[in-house]
Amino acid sequence: MSFKIYTKTGDKGKTALIGGTKVSKSHLRIESYGTVDELNAHIGLCKDLLKDATAVPVLQDIQNKLFIIGAALACDPDKPAKLTVPHLQESDCGLLEKEIDQMDAVLEPMKYFILPGGDITISQLHIARCICRRAERCCVRLEETSPVAPLIIQYLNRLSDYLFVLARYTGHLLKVPDTPWRPGKD
Repeated sequence: MSFKIYTKTGDKGKTALIGGTKVSKSHLRIESYGTVDELNAHIGLCKDLLKDATAVPVLQDIQNKLFIIGAALACDPDKPAKLTVPHLQESDCGLLEKEIDQMDAVLEPMKYFILPGGDITISQLHIARCICRRAERCCVRLEETSPVAPLIIQYLNRLSDYLFVLARYTGHLLKVPDTPWRPGKD
């Protein structure tokens, strides 16, 4: 099966949800899954930059989970989907928590807020974390008017925590210390 890249159906600012309903490309549902897609692309970049063999397969799994989230968000909640969309599982959040705990066990406890940076990989992980937070906020706003599976919001929340700890852990592996935020200092 092959897909055409252009369909000529979105030229007037409309797109179809899974289920066929046409909505504006500015619709919050489109914004939500578009932000998840942006996050997925940044996770791919982080995966390419990372040298840690443990994190790369976890990021690959995360990318697959983000596709599941994107598909769920792309469905019209008022119509049955004509295709089977997989669902997140509680264990998906559990994997992130397990990974966070393992990395956190070797890190110095945080005693201050830290500034992103120190290495391009660390910076990219922080960018992915920020996009993840935006995706979470989009889904929370969408949930105010249309159903969003609670596990999607929980997963995005946990994923941003994972990306933060992975950024710190990557700094640890690269021997790049955290940069503390010093209010009022240059």
